Amino acid sequence: MVVNLSASHSLVSNWVSELRDRNVQNDRMRFRRNLERIGEIAAYEISKELPSVVVQTETPLGIHESKVLAQQPILATILRAGLPMHNGLLNYFDKADNSFISAYRKHHPDGSFEICLEYMSCPSLDNRIIIIADPMLATGASIIKTIEHMKSEGTPAAFHIVVAIASTVGIAAIEKACGTNVKIWCGDIDDELTAKGYIVPGLGDAGDLAFGTKSQA
Repeated sequence: MVVNLSASHSLVSNWVSELRDRNVQNDRMRFRRNLERIGEIAAYEISKELPSVVVQTETPLGIHESKVLAQQPILATILRAGLPMHNGLLNYFDKADNSFISAYRKHHPDGSFEICLEYMSCPSLDNRIIIIADPMLATGASIIKTIEHMKSEGTPAAFHIVVAIASTVGIAAIEKACGTNVKIWCGDIDDELTAKGYIVPGLGDAGDLAFGTKSQA
């Protein structure tokens, strides 16, 4: 169900370290590129688990039986923070179909929040493998709402979730709400959430760090 790409040392753990580093975070381009690179590594790892078929490939000197993807996945991203990771996935799954979702936290005066999903653009989801990119898996509410909405629009075959940092709370929430047909690929995993649902130590607001602060109006 869950793969922590930093469980053993690799370049991924180096990139996650830079994402967390408040000094390196001043370089927005590097922040976006590190998210993109984690998306690329996740795409490579996920590709090992996708169904394949054997095709006849004609070379200048003969015929070779090659394994290729049986079907292209659908790459989905939660705007706006997920765009760099989405680009990384798309760099590798360059023939994939794409989906874009507007899901965000609507905060209330008492400190609570609800997830609002106002827009989704997608191809037919029936019998397709969906890969959803979102840098931070905190409470899991955005991902759960996205998956529920996608299931109301079609019958996907399976879901893969790609995040830079996940909380153990969010992982447990997705496992409880979405069943076993969802696999989570994490750049790293943190154990703590604040009362407002932010990951600690986390890295801050990934959308702001990638694209600049947004108006609170």
